[in-house]
Amino acid sequence: MATMQRLTRIFTAAPLAAALAAVTLAGILPAAVSDARAQAFPSKPVTMVVPFPAGGTTDIVARLTAQKLSEAWGQPVIVDNRAGAGGNIGSAMVAKAAPDGYTLLMGTVGTHAINASLYAKMPYDVVKDFTPVTNVAAVPNMLVVTPDLPVKSVKELIDYGKKNPGKLNMASSGNGTSIHLSGELFKVMTGVAMEHVPYKGSAPALTDLMGGQVQVMFDNMPSALPHVKAGKLRAIAVTTATRSPAMPELPTIAEAGVPGFEAASWFGLLAPAGTPKEIVAKIHADVVKAMKTTDLTEKMAQQGAVAVGYTPDEFAAYIKTELAKWEKVVKASGARAD
Repeated sequence: MATMQRLTRIFTAAPLAAALAAVTLAGILPAAVSDARAQAFPSKPVTMVVPFPAGGTTDIVARLTAQKLSEAWGQPVIVDNRAGAGGNIGSAMVAKAAPDGYTLLMGTVGTHAINASLYAKMPYDVVKDFTPVTNVAAVPNMLVVTPDLPVKSVKELIDYGKKNPGKLNMASSGNGTSIHLSGELFKVMTGVAMEHVPYKGSAPALTDLMGGQVQVMFDNMPSALPHVKAGKLRAIAVTTATRSPAMPELPTIAEAGVPGFEAASWFGLLAPAGTPKEIVAKIHADVVKAMKTTDLTEKMAQQGAVAVGYTPDEFAAYIKTELAKWEKVVKASGARAD
């Protein structure tokens, strides 16, 4: 009888012990799996989609970032240019990619703040379809003109535009980009009429600007600055509220005669919605670490860009703020894209 009671206690205790062990493991395993997944990432090449052509500012910032991540990870980070529709084509591609961290987007103020109000129909939801990783860099736009245009200041440009209606063509890197909207804001605030000529990226727009086919452009500083230094373009002002360290002698548009004018560009990494938090955290940490290296900050500064490094939550909040800001600009300008 005593033997039977002992056996009963053993067999009834065994399932209980197994259940307790399972509960304990259930709490430990997810964390262990998450840590292991983050430590193993990346185990193969990573694709960084740039939704604009090669040679523009988004491409420049992406390639600088990709190079540093490749060195840190020991895996290639391949920059894939997928241009079109103001950045919507490449962005939509990433929105639909597997949420595993192996496909990233170098998004912009255009793809994740302006386009949502500029386009009647979007192929992705800016907030729901992406997981923000970090805002990589902030870049002022630069008001540049072809050297043949007889203006050397914001005031002279305004005067020329009003005295010569129909003679100013304003290039941009595409409908809905910050380059486009900076120009539209300038038109609204000054009353200067300029015909908008959209291109498929900054590089072809700058080529025509230097050739005189168009006269004005509000380009991102990294892509315009080399041409200004080479004497192929004339810089008039920057679009930010404060002067740029890259060209401190250049006034802001606000201080040069258009009070209250402010427009800037930013570039940030985003992953598809649902990407594991531990992988997002690892990518963020490695990008921020890269930003602290002297060679990267110097290369960014040479391009007129300032490294940022927001946390994923900070970047998500910033995107929502930018969406509201640029919606007002789009409505005020009446700009639309099909």
